[in-house]
Amino acid sequence: MLKKQAKELVRNWPSELLSIIDLSPDDTIIRTPLVDRWLWPAISPSASDGKVVLVGDAWHPMTPNLGQGACCALEDAVVLARKLANAIKSEPASVESALRSYGSERWPRIFPLTIRANIVGSALQWENPVVCSVRNNVIIPKIVRLGPLLEHTNFECEPL
Repeated sequence: MLKKQAKELVRNWPSELLSIIDLSPDDTIIRTPLVDRWLWPAISPSASDGKVVLVGDAWHPMTPNLGQGACCALEDAVVLARKLANAIKSEPASVESALRSYGSERWPRIFPLTIRANIVGSALQWENPVVCSVRNNVIIPKIVRLGPLLEHTNFECEPL
């Protein structure tokens, strides 16, 4: 059943892809829903615990509606590398402090992005024709301007 659904979804794609689906054993085709997890101040787990740290989807999964999941994981890596480099230069005992500092620095960026991705995804999946018409013809033209719409893509990467 999943193989048939997969082929239907990509029926107009290159024939090579359809062949790959045909050659795939049925039990290797799976369907997994997209999920995200909002981070809430004072409730959500921190990014680190002792000498263990989470980055990317392990800490802040988000739906792909903003196209920022992998970008945020790369940002996490840059910030974490900077924090660890500074900690190692100063004194190795401060690594745990650097990990906590990474979480504190990333929080203001990650928190709104996870919520925004969820809200955008929810709004894009509405099916009621009247609601969709209002969304597409009134709300989106009034509130979506290219500059503010893309503000979530701005990230100042300090030198490492």
